Amino acid sequence: MLANSAATLPRGHFLIEPYVYDVSSPHSDGFGSLTYMLYGLTDRLTVGLVPVLGYTRMDGRGDSSGVGLGDISVQAQYRLTEFHEGSSLPTISLQLQQTLPSGKYDRLGDRPGDGLGSGADTTTLQVNTQTYFWLANGRILRMRFNVAQSVSGKARVRDASVYGTADGFRGSARPGNSFLVNAAWEYSLSQRWVLALDLTYRRNHGTVVNGAAPPDGVLIRRHTGVSEAFGFAPAIEYSWSGNLGVLFGTRVITGNHTATTITPAIAINYVH
Repeated sequence: MLANSAATLPRGHFLIEPYVYDVSSPHSDGFGSLTYMLYGLTDRLTVGLVPVLGYTRMDGRGDSSGVGLGDISVQAQYRLTEFHEGSSLPTISLQLQQTLPSGKYDRLGDRPGDGLGSGADTTTLQVNTQTYFWLANGRILRMRFNVAQSVSGKARVRDASVYGTADGFRGSARPGNSFLVNAAWEYSLSQRWVLALDLTYRRNHGTVVNGAAPPDGVLIRRHTGVSEAFGFAPAIEYSWSGNLGVLFGTRVITGNHTATTITPAIAINYVH
Protein backbone atom coordinates (compact mmCIF):
# COMPACT_ATOMS: atom_id res chain seq x y z
CA MET A 1 0.00 0.00 0.00
CA LEU A 2 2.85 2.42 0.85
CA ALA A 3 6.14 1.02 -0.46
CA ASN A 4 7.06 1.99 -4.02
CA SER A 5 7.98 -0.86 -6.33
CA ALA A 6 11.62 -1.19 -7.36
CA ALA A 7 10.51 -2.48 -10.77
CA THR A 8 10.37 -0.20 -13.81
CA LEU A 9 7.83 -0.30 -16.61
CA PRO A 10 8.81 -1.73 -20.01
CA ARG A 11 9.47 0.91 -22.63
CA GLY A 12 6.24 2.41 -24.00
CA HIS A 13 4.03 0.98 -21.22
CA PHE A 14 2.18 3.04 -18.59
CA LEU A 15 0.59 2.65 -15.15
CA ILE A 16 -2.38 4.57 -13.74
CA GLU A 17 -3.12 4.08 -10.02
CA PRO A 18 -5.59 6.45 -8.33
CA TYR A 19 -5.98 6.32 -4.53
CA VAL A 20 -8.95 7.69 -2.57
CA TYR A 21 -8.48 8.05 1.19
CA ASP A 22 -9.59 9.71 4.44
CA VAL A 23 -6.91 10.84 6.90
CA SER A 24 -9.01 10.64 10.06
CA SER A 25 -7.91 12.23 13.35
CA PRO A 26 -9.88 13.14 16.51
CA HIS A 27 -10.93 16.59 15.23
CA SER A 28 -10.73 16.45 11.44
CA ASP A 29 -10.97 14.34 8.30
CA GLY A 30 -8.68 14.92 5.34
CA PHE A 31 -10.43 13.46 2.32
CA GLY A 32 -8.05 13.14 -0.59
CA SER A 33 -7.03 11.54 -3.82
CA LEU A 34 -3.60 11.00 -5.33
CA THR A 35 -2.88 9.35 -8.66
CA TYR A 36 0.33 7.71 -9.82
CA MET A 37 0.72 8.29 -13.56
CA LEU A 38 3.89 6.50 -14.69
CA TYR A 39 5.41 5.84 -18.12
CA GLY A 40 8.26 3.57 -19.20
CA LEU A 41 10.66 5.85 -21.05
CA THR A 42 13.09 2.95 -21.42
CA ASP A 43 13.12 -0.54 -19.90
CA ARG A 44 15.27 0.81 -17.06
CA LEU A 45 13.84 4.33 -16.68
CA THR A 46 10.28 5.16 -15.57
CA VAL A 47 9.06 8.76 -15.27
CA GLY A 48 5.83 10.01 -13.79
CA LEU A 49 3.54 12.59 -12.25
CA VAL A 50 1.60 12.39 -8.96
CA PRO A 51 -1.19 15.00 -8.63
CA VAL A 52 -3.05 15.34 -5.32
CA LEU A 53 -6.55 16.66 -4.56
CA GLY A 54 -8.03 17.20 -1.12
CA TYR A 55 -10.85 18.47 1.09
CA THR A 56 -10.62 18.91 4.88
CA ARG A 57 -13.54 18.69 7.31
CA MET A 58 -12.84 20.15 10.75
CA ASP A 59 -14.76 20.27 14.02
CA GLY A 60 -16.40 23.65 14.34
CA ARG A 61 -15.54 26.21 11.67
CA GLY A 62 -12.69 26.10 9.17
CA ASP A 63 -13.62 23.41 6.65
CA SER A 64 -12.18 23.65 3.16
CA SER A 65 -14.14 25.97 0.89
CA GLY A 66 -14.08 23.23 -1.77
CA VAL A 67 -11.96 20.50 -3.28
CA GLY A 68 -8.46 21.90 -3.79
CA LEU A 69 -5.18 21.01 -5.42
CA GLY A 70 -2.34 19.81 -3.21
CA ASP A 71 1.38 19.76 -3.96
CA ILE A 72 2.19 17.92 -7.21
CA SER A 73 5.19 15.59 -7.50
CA VAL A 74 7.23 14.61 -10.54
CA GLN A 75 9.53 11.60 -10.34
CA ALA A 76 11.99 9.42 -12.19
CA GLN A 77 13.13 5.92 -11.28
CA TYR A 78 16.16 4.14 -12.73
CA ARG A 79 16.58 0.39 -12.28
CA LEU A 80 20.12 -0.71 -11.37
CA THR A 81 19.60 -4.47 -11.00
CA GLU A 82 16.80 -6.98 -11.65
CA PHE A 83 15.82 -10.00 -9.56
CA HIS A 84 16.19 -13.44 -11.18
CA GLU A 85 14.91 -16.70 -9.71
CA GLY A 86 17.68 -18.52 -7.89
CA SER A 87 19.69 -15.34 -7.29
CA SER A 88 20.05 -13.54 -3.96
CA LEU A 89 20.36 -10.14 -5.68
CA PRO A 90 17.12 -8.12 -5.43
CA THR A 91 15.77 -5.61 -7.88
CA ILE A 92 17.32 -2.25 -6.89
CA SER A 93 16.27 1.16 -8.18
CA LEU A 94 17.10 4.80 -7.51
CA GLN A 95 14.13 7.16 -7.39
CA LEU A 96 14.30 10.95 -7.53
CA GLN A 97 11.16 12.93 -6.72
CA GLN A 98 10.54 16.66 -6.79
CA THR A 99 7.47 17.97 -4.99
CA LEU A 100 6.26 21.31 -6.32
CA PRO A 101 4.44 23.87 -4.12
CA SER A 102 1.17 23.95 -6.06
CA GLY A 103 -1.19 23.66 -3.08
CA LYS A 104 -2.57 26.59 -1.07
CA TYR A 105 -0.73 27.02 2.23
CA ASP A 106 -1.04 30.65 3.42
CA ARG A 107 -3.55 33.53 3.33
CA LEU A 108 -6.10 31.03 4.56
CA GLY A 109 -8.29 33.53 6.42
CA ASP A 110 -10.91 31.66 8.45
CA ARG A 111 -10.54 28.54 6.26
CA PRO A 112 -7.58 26.58 7.65
CA GLY A 113 -9.00 23.54 5.84
CA ASP A 114 -7.94 25.17 2.55
CA GLY A 115 -4.31 24.56 3.52
CA LEU A 116 -3.41 21.57 1.34
CA GLY A 117 0.20 22.42 0.48
CA SER A 118 3.52 23.38 2.05
CA GLY A 119 4.67 26.30 -0.14
CA ALA A 120 8.14 24.74 -0.34
CA ASP A 121 9.99 22.68 -2.92
CA THR A 122 10.95 19.25 -1.58
CA THR A 123 13.52 16.92 -3.13
CA THR A 124 13.46 13.23 -2.20
CA LEU A 125 16.12 10.66 -3.07
CA GLN A 126 15.01 7.08 -2.46
CA VAL A 127 16.52 3.63 -2.81
CA ASN A 128 13.90 0.95 -3.60
CA THR A 129 14.52 -2.79 -3.37
CA GLN A 130 12.32 -5.79 -4.12
CA THR A 131 12.81 -9.55 -3.90
CA TYR A 132 10.76 -12.77 -3.86
CA PHE A 133 10.68 -15.86 -1.65
CA TRP A 134 9.06 -19.20 -2.56
CA LEU A 135 7.51 -20.63 0.61
CA ALA A 136 7.18 -24.29 1.60
CA ASN A 137 3.48 -24.32 0.61
CA GLY A 138 4.36 -23.19 -2.92
CA ARG A 139 3.06 -19.65 -2.47
CA ILE A 140 5.13 -16.50 -3.15
CA LEU A 141 6.12 -13.84 -0.62
CA ARG A 142 7.30 -10.56 -2.16
CA MET A 143 9.28 -8.16 0.00
CA ARG A 144 10.11 -4.50 -0.54
CA PHE A 145 12.54 -2.42 1.52
CA ASN A 146 12.93 1.28 0.74
CA VAL A 147 14.96 4.10 2.31
CA ALA A 148 14.42 7.80 1.52
CA GLN A 149 15.81 11.21 2.47
CA SER A 150 13.84 14.39 1.82
CA VAL A 151 15.18 17.97 1.85
CA SER A 152 12.85 20.98 1.71
CA GLY A 153 13.41 24.58 0.73
CA LYS A 154 11.98 27.74 2.29
CA ALA A 155 8.42 28.98 1.87
CA ARG A 156 7.42 32.64 2.04
CA VAL A 157 4.51 32.92 4.49
CA ARG A 158 1.83 35.61 4.80
CA ASP A 159 -1.12 35.71 7.20
CA ALA A 160 -2.84 32.53 8.46
CA SER A 161 -1.06 29.43 7.19
CA VAL A 162 -0.55 25.69 7.61
CA TYR A 163 2.39 26.62 9.89
CA GLY A 164 0.12 28.00 12.61
CA THR A 165 0.68 31.68 11.84
CA ALA A 166 -2.10 34.28 12.19
CA ASP A 167 -3.42 37.07 9.98
CA GLY A 168 -0.86 39.85 9.66
CA PHE A 169 2.14 37.54 9.92
CA ARG A 170 5.00 38.19 7.50
CA GLY A 171 7.91 35.80 7.31
CA SER A 172 9.03 32.38 6.15
CA ALA A 173 8.93 28.71 7.06
CA ARG A 174 11.17 25.81 6.21
CA PRO A 175 9.82 22.27 6.67
CA GLY A 176 12.33 19.99 8.32
CA ASN A 177 14.32 17.39 6.42
CA SER A 178 12.95 13.89 6.90
CA PHE A 179 14.24 10.32 6.77
CA LEU A 180 11.94 7.41 5.90
CA VAL A 181 12.27 3.62 6.09
CA ASN A 182 9.50 1.45 4.61
CA ALA A 183 9.34 -2.36 4.64
CA ALA A 184 6.47 -4.25 2.98
CA TRP A 185 5.41 -7.83 2.38
CA GLU A 186 2.84 -9.30 -0.05
CA TYR A 187 1.67 -12.88 0.39
CA SER A 188 0.01 -14.58 -2.56
CA LEU A 189 -3.09 -16.39 -1.28
CA SER A 190 -4.05 -17.38 -4.83
CA GLN A 191 -3.58 -16.16 -8.37
CA ARG A 192 -6.05 -13.32 -7.70
CA TRP A 193 -5.92 -12.60 -3.95
CA VAL A 194 -2.94 -11.08 -2.09
CA LEU A 195 -2.46 -10.02 1.55
CA ALA A 196 -0.09 -7.10 2.18
CA LEU A 197 1.50 -5.35 5.16
CA ASP A 198 3.62 -2.18 5.31
CA LEU A 199 5.71 -1.00 8.27
CA THR A 200 7.10 2.55 8.24
CA TYR A 201 9.34 4.79 10.31
CA ARG A 202 9.83 8.52 9.65
CA ARG A 203 12.02 11.01 11.49
CA ASN A 204 11.43 14.70 10.80
CA HIS A 205 13.82 17.38 12.02
CA GLY A 206 11.08 19.94 12.58
CA THR A 207 9.84 23.09 10.88
CA VAL A 208 11.44 26.50 11.50
CA VAL A 209 9.18 29.58 11.30
CA ASN A 210 10.68 33.09 11.22
CA GLY A 211 8.88 36.41 10.92
CA ALA A 212 6.96 39.20 12.57
CA ALA A 213 3.51 38.88 14.13
CA PRO A 214 0.76 41.47 14.69
CA PRO A 215 -0.14 43.74 16.28
CA ASP A 216 3.29 45.09 17.32
CA GLY A 217 5.51 43.34 14.80
CA VAL A 218 7.03 41.13 17.48
CA LEU A 219 9.75 38.94 16.00
CA ILE A 220 8.99 35.22 16.05
CA ARG A 221 11.36 32.29 15.70
CA ARG A 222 9.73 28.96 16.32
CA HIS A 223 11.01 25.41 15.87
CA THR A 224 8.50 22.58 16.12
CA GLY A 225 11.15 20.11 17.27
CA VAL A 226 12.10 16.65 16.11
CA SER A 227 9.25 14.18 15.58
CA GLU A 228 9.11 10.45 14.97
CA ALA A 229 6.25 8.57 13.33
CA PHE A 230 5.66 4.83 13.29
CA GLY A 231 3.09 3.30 11.00
CA PHE A 232 1.60 0.06 9.77
CA ALA A 233 -0.80 -0.59 6.93
CA PRO A 234 -2.50 -3.96 6.35
CA ALA A 235 -4.20 -4.34 2.97
CA ILE A 236 -5.84 -6.86 0.68
CA GLU A 237 -5.51 -6.89 -3.11
CA TYR A 238 -7.62 -8.50 -5.82
CA SER A 239 -6.67 -8.80 -9.49
CA TRP A 240 -9.31 -9.18 -12.17
CA SER A 241 -6.59 -9.75 -14.76
CA GLY A 242 -2.85 -9.40 -15.26
CA ASN A 243 -3.18 -5.65 -15.79
CA LEU A 244 -6.14 -4.59 -13.61
CA GLY A 245 -6.57 -4.85 -9.85
CA VAL A 246 -7.94 -3.18 -6.72
CA LEU A 247 -6.45 -2.61 -3.26
CA PHE A 248 -8.14 -1.80 0.03
CA GLY A 249 -6.15 -1.06 3.17
CA THR A 250 -5.83 1.09 6.27
CA ARG A 251 -2.77 3.04 7.42
CA VAL A 252 -2.29 3.81 11.14
CA ILE A 253 0.29 6.45 12.16
CA THR A 254 1.39 7.37 15.68
CA GLY A 255 4.60 8.47 17.39
CA ASN A 256 6.48 11.14 19.30
CA HIS A 257 5.22 14.70 18.60
CA THR A 258 3.07 13.14 15.87
CA ALA A 259 -0.70 13.23 15.62
CA THR A 260 -2.33 9.80 15.59
CA THR A 261 -4.25 9.22 12.36
CA ILE A 262 -6.16 6.34 10.79
CA THR A 263 -6.39 6.38 7.01
CA PRO A 264 -8.59 3.91 5.11
CA ALA A 265 -7.83 3.90 1.39
CA ILE A 266 -8.87 2.21 -1.83
CA ALA A 267 -6.89 2.14 -5.09
CA ILE A 268 -7.34 0.89 -8.63
CA ASN A 269 -4.22 -0.29 -10.48
CA TYR A 270 -4.14 -0.40 -14.29
CA VAL A 271 -1.08 -1.27 -16.36
CA HIS A 272 -0.90 -1.24 -20.14
